[in-house]
Amino acid sequence: MESILETKLQELKNLTIEIGDLGAVSSILGWDQATYMPTGGATARGRQIGLIQMLSHQRLTDPKLGKLLDDLRPYEESLPYDSDEAALIRVTRRNFERAVKVPTEFMYQMSMHLSDTYTAWVEARPANDFARLAPMLEKTLALSRQAAEYFAPYDHIADPLIDMSDYGMKTESVRALFAQLREQLVPMVQAISEQPIADDSILKQFYPVDQQRAFGEQVIRRYGFDFNRGRQDTTPHPFMTRFAADDVRITTRFSERDFGDAFFSTLHEAGHAFYELGIDPGYDATPLGGGTSAGVHESQSRLWENIVGRSRAFWEFFYPPLQAAFPDQLGKVSLDAFYRAINKVQRSLIRVDADEVTYNLHVMIRFELEAQLLEGTLAIRDLPEAWHARYQSDLGLRAPDDRDGVLQDVHWYGGLIGGAFQGYTLGNLLSAQFYQQALQAHPNIVEEIRCGEFKTLHHWLRDNLYVYGSKYTAPELIQKVTGGAITIEPYLAYLRAKYGELYSL
Repeated sequence: MESILETKLQELKNLTIEIGDLGAVSSILGWDQATYMPTGGATARGRQIGLIQMLSHQRLTDPKLGKLLDDLRPYEESLPYDSDEAALIRVTRRNFERAVKVPTEFMYQMSMHLSDTYTAWVEARPANDFARLAPMLEKTLALSRQAAEYFAPYDHIADPLIDMSDYGMKTESVRALFAQLREQLVPMVQAISEQPIADDSILKQFYPVDQQRAFGEQVIRRYGFDFNRGRQDTTPHPFMTRFAADDVRITTRFSERDFGDAFFSTLHEAGHAFYELGIDPGYDATPLGGGTSAGVHESQSRLWENIVGRSRAFWEFFYPPLQAAFPDQLGKVSLDAFYRAINKVQRSLIRVDADEVTYNLHVMIRFELEAQLLEGTLAIRDLPEAWHARYQSDLGLRAPDDRDGVLQDVHWYGGLIGGAFQGYTLGNLLSAQFYQQALQAHPNIVEEIRCGEFKTLHHWLRDNLYVYGSKYTAPELIQKVTGGAITIEPYLAYLRAKYGELYSL
C-alpha cells in the first residue's frame, strides 16, 4: 500500500512540476515584455501570456489532480507535518482548492487585459495621460471585483485578494497593524520635519550609467549574488523574477542625475533574488519552490536595501570605493555627509524613492484607495483627485501631475487592484524582526558588514528562512524564525535608534 501511495506522490510531484514549468514560461514572456520586447509586440504577447496562463490553470484545476490529492490524504496524515512530502500535498491542495473556484476563461481574459494595460502604462505614464488608461483601469477594477467574488463569502471584498499574496491576512488585520504603526510614525515624521533637512544634492549630480551599473554589481557580488545563476537588466519599474532554481533575474532603472535610484533598487531586487536562490533546490518547479508570501519576500529586499545597504557600517567599507568610482562627484564629500544624504527624511511624492520613516505612509494611502475602489465608494474617474487629496492630508504635498501621482506605481496597471501593497509594509516590519534574530544568533554581523563581509548574515537567512520556500505559511515561518507573530516593535526600535541619532531626537 505504501509503495502505491509513494507512486501517487511522485505522480503528484510530476504534475506540479509541469504546472510550475508553465508558470516559468509565462514569467519569461513577462520578463521579456518588460525588458527587451518592442512595443509593437504587445498585442501578441498578451495573447501568448493568456494562453500559457490558461493552460497552467487547466492543469491546476484538472479533476485528476483533485482525485490524486484525495487519494494521498491518508498518506499526508501519516507523515510529520514538517516533512517535505506532507508539505507538497498540503500546499498543492491549497492551490488546487483556490484555483477551482476561478474559471479558466476568466484567467485567460484577465492575463490578456493586464498585459495590454501594462504596455499602455509604459507609454502613458511619461506622457501624463491618465485618460488613456482610465477605461482599461475600469476593466481591471471589474476583473478584480470578479476575482474576489469567486471566493465569497468574505468579510471585506479585498480579503480574497490579500489572501492570494499574504495568506492568512485580512483587511481588518492589516488595518489594525497599520493603525498601530501610523500612530507611532506620524509623530516621528513630525519631529524629524522640525529639524534641518539633510542635504542630498550630492546624490543628484551627473553619475554615468556604466559606472553606476559596475558599482552596483560589485556590491551585490560581494553580498553573494551569483551571476552564474542570475543577471540584471533594465526596465521602467524594477522587479525580480524566477524561472528556475538556477535562473533568477533582477532588473533596475538608471537615472544619470540620481545615484540612489538605480543603486538602492539593485540592492532591493537582489534581496528578493537571494530568497529565491536560497530555496531548497529539491523544491524547484513545485508549489514549494517560491517565497511563501509577499510580506516575507519584501522583508528580504528591504533588509538588504535598507537595514544593511543604508547602514553606516556598510558605507564605512563601501564609501572609499564609491569615491574612487566617482571622484569628481564625491571625492571631497565626507562619509558623514554622504550617510546623512542617503538617509534623508522628507515628505515626498514618490513611494519607491521615499525614506524609511515616511515610506509606509505611502503604502497606507494606496491600501485605503484600492479598498475604496473595490467597495465602490470611489470611482476610477475620481481616483486622481482622491490621490492628490490623500497626499495633501497625509503628507502635506500635492503632485504637479498624474505622472507622479496615480500613475507612478505599476501595480494597478500590471496586476489586479487589491492585495499587493500591504506586502511592502509587512516586509518592512519583518525585515527588522528577522534581522534582530540574526543579530541574536551572531552578534558579530555588524562588525563583519563594516569589513565588507556578508556571509554570516546571508547564510543565516538562507538556513533559517530561504531554504523552506513555501513549505510553511508566512505565520508559521515567522513563528519558526522569531518565536512569535509579526509585530511592529523591532521595526520601530530600529527606526528610533537610527534616526534618533541622525536627527538628535
